[in-house]
Amino acid sequence: MKHELPSKVLITGGREVGGVRSVAEGLRAGFDELGIPAEVVAPARILCHWRELRNPGILKILGTSAVFAAPMARRAICIAHGYPSVQLQGWPKALAILSSLKLAAASRGAQLVTVSEYSAVHLGAIYKVRVDAVIRNPLHPLFTQAKPQTEAKREAITYVGRLHISKNIHRLLPAMRDVLDENPGLCAWIVGEGEMRPALEEMAAKDARIQFLGELEPEQVRERLRRSRVFVSAHPFESFGIVYLEALSQGCAVAMPASGGGLEIAPGQIGGAIHLFSALAARAEIASALRKALLAEPAVVPLTAYSVRAVAEAYLARDASFSAQGVFSAEALP
Repeated sequence: MKHELPSKVLITGGREVGGVRSVAEGLRAGFDELGIPAEVVAPARILCHWRELRNPGILKILGTSAVFAAPMARRAICIAHGYPSVQLQGWPKALAILSSLKLAAASRGAQLVTVSEYSAVHLGAIYKVRVDAVIRNPLHPLFTQAKPQTEAKREAITYVGRLHISKNIHRLLPAMRDVLDENPGLCAWIVGEGEMRPALEEMAAKDARIQFLGELEPEQVRERLRRSRVFVSAHPFESFGIVYLEALSQGCAVAMPASGGGLEIAPGQIGGAIHLFSALAARAEIASALRKALLAEPAVVPLTAYSVRAVAEAYLARDASFSAQGVFSAEALP
């Protein structure tokens, strides 16, 4: 019997932040391109959509904060955006996430996907959670548009992301200042907000070359990346790191830790447009990676697989394993 496309897609992520919110909006845009109505709802309100949760004609894509609804759903694909970390999330939250993921993996009306092989390996090897597939995050359409024929002057080393202790920006700043000292005319842009901002601004010691830009809209982030020579990040447990792909797509070189899901984005560019430092790198090692990245040629990274349409199609391919009753069967997969 021919598989019926969903009449609608319900996506959670409306009140989550950063990359998770970006994924939800990207998926909505992708399903819109395919002519399938899609709605993004806040995770806290998913139970208000009880009838849609139980309706096998509607596909539900549940982000990590809404995976708790999987046992009550029919035809649901749950996304593990990472894996539980006691160090970063504390015992209560880590255990809650793990319990939700295990329930999702055990639910007949749901299947579980991750955004990287890195996350899938950790969930399987450490937590014994069954992962049904890996589906990468979608890239915002702004980053797939052609760049201007006349390129702007590249003058910055740039970080984009939350200003949180887990991101290790406090490790980056001293190395960035060393490289700025060696390259007159170069500056550093720190894009994002978070509880670490006051401490980081104090570390910067009012150095005019280091600018804290706060939260920016995607188009503003793209314009900053087009004027950046290097993008740098230091989160050693990044589950995927779509911002690495955003940076590469805009002609930046990348300096990043030698760990995490970001290594899967363009492994052929490591040593070329991508330069690595160890997860707990000292100041000198990070500075060395930045120096190499400053000399790198721009990369050409295929973006088709990360388009919102392609990612939505990948979710529909997983959706094809549900029965007419909205029950998942691994045996039904090709």
